[in-house]
Amino acid sequence: MTDHSPVEIVRQASTLSILWGVLLIVFGILAVGAPFIAAVAVSVLVAWLIILAGVVHLMLAVHAHRAGRLIWKLLVGVAYVVFGVYLIVHPLLGVASLTLLLALLFLIEGILDVILFFNMRSMRGSFWVLVDGIITILLGLLIYLQWPSSSIWAIGTLVGVSMIISGLSRVMISLAARKSATALA
Repeated sequence: MTDHSPVEIVRQASTLSILWGVLLIVFGILAVGAPFIAAVAVSVLVAWLIILAGVVHLMLAVHAHRAGRLIWKLLVGVAYVVFGVYLIVHPLLGVASLTLLLALLFLIEGILDVILFFNMRSMRGSFWVLVDGIITILLGLLIYLQWPSSSIWAIGTLVGVSMIISGLSRVMISLAARKSATALA
């Protein structure tokens, strides 16, 4: 008979979480080491998700009861599928497009953070919102001003760093949960 005590359950769950965290760290290091390959992989993944969305639209079109709705859903579904296939066939275009969108996202986020700072500047610690906003704007400008050459490093590096941080966080939280559970037992 296996032990199903709370401590053992936490230990098993934390072990799986630690393994997942280590895998994230390893894949993150690989992504930072080969950022362009990671960017192409992200672009292809997004392309497949777009194709999946197109297939869903096409399936919904089959169930449409009115002709106008049927035609609209068919057109949208076909557009998604064609666009997704195009990105798979031309992954470099996908990487360049995603990089430009990333730069725009960072610029918008940074501007909104600066505006947020001015709305909350009387609060303790609000300075860090301003710092975050300025750094995010600078990163967005760096990516945008070097585009399309920033496509070689931007997405893969950022995804890799994110994976490393997520993996480290997962490992540390899992170790803390394991330690807490052992201390309670």
